[in-house]
Amino acid sequence: MLYAVIMAGGSGTRFWPWSREKTPKQLLKITGQDTMIKQTIDRIIGEIPSENIYVVTTSVQADSIKEELSQIPAKNIISEPFGRNTAACIGLAATIISKRDVNAVMAVMTADHVIEPPNLFLKALRCAKGLATKTNALITFGIKPKEPSVTYGYIQRNENGTNLDGFWIYDVKRFVEKPDRAKAENFVQSGKYYWNSGIFVWSVSTILENIKNLIPKLAQGLARIGKSIDTADESNVIHREYEKFENISIDYGVMEKASNVKIIEANFKWDDVGSWLAVERLNKSDQNNNTIIGKHCGINTHGNIIVGDKEHLITTINVSDMIIVNTKDITMVCNKNSAEDIKKLTTVLKERGFNYYL
Repeated sequence: MLYAVIMAGGSGTRFWPWSREKTPKQLLKITGQDTMIKQTIDRIIGEIPSENIYVVTTSVQADSIKEELSQIPAKNIISEPFGRNTAACIGLAATIISKRDVNAVMAVMTADHVIEPPNLFLKALRCAKGLATKTNALITFGIKPKEPSVTYGYIQRNENGTNLDGFWIYDVKRFVEKPDRAKAENFVQSGKYYWNSGIFVWSVSTILENIKNLIPKLAQGLARIGKSIDTADESNVIHREYEKFENISIDYGVMEKASNVKIIEANFKWDDVGSWLAVERLNKSDQNNNTIIGKHCGINTHGNIIVGDKEHLITTINVSDMIIVNTKDITMVCNKNSAEDIKKLTTVLKERGFNYYL
């Protein structure tokens, strides 16, 4: 049976000041009328029943997630006591699901991606489920690059692929961290590289076996957690083991080292909504190429991203190519070319004692 695991523990620092620790990116309405996480659930709930959908989040965000996702059983909202990256997150979810269904296949995705149209994504999930069941492979989805982006990781495929249910499937040759511009251009020109979507499908037994072989200390902790599930000591054991877990991603800890990794060439549109620039990609602009969310009036204002609420008027004069965000307690102004540096700004704020604004 197919299960879904939604990773929803990030704080979305590149979307500060809209995104905060208690109201992260996945709980914002960045595109459309619903929050990112609600859109993620709505995309899959027709294919995967609500009782088979799990969300892994932080203790700070758990209550807000439960309130937002009333259709998901409260016990399926898994709270991590500490952030320990995606290997621990996925390992914990796999351990919990395996106690319920040892033959489960799990699809792992994040809570803040835009994927369209849903029917193509669901068709791809069905293909991946069948492949995972037949081959015991670790499966990921590759996005055909539209440009030589330096903000995504890349995956190189092997030469020869096979077609299953209309999808091209390849063995993975290697994973590549975010490249410089020259390498990214070579990757795109070769036609053999994909953007790493961060979406995975595998059987719980396969991923737990790979964690056991490649991250043995994590596996030992997960085994102790597994024994405590549904006992009075469960939360204490999870807390104790998490304190000892290494901060490591599933890509680095497992995917880059495993031997049986396959990639499905995605045929759906995908956007990871990684920074404020995504607002420009995903929303309509006005006649001056400004993307406006909220109330704005400007003179000679071009190519800006301007975000506020319906009560607060933002005005601009002779402003171009800027990100301007206003909340009830913060105003941020940033050149669009420096959008990735917003994450650095949140670090500086923490260092200077402005934690209240994070």
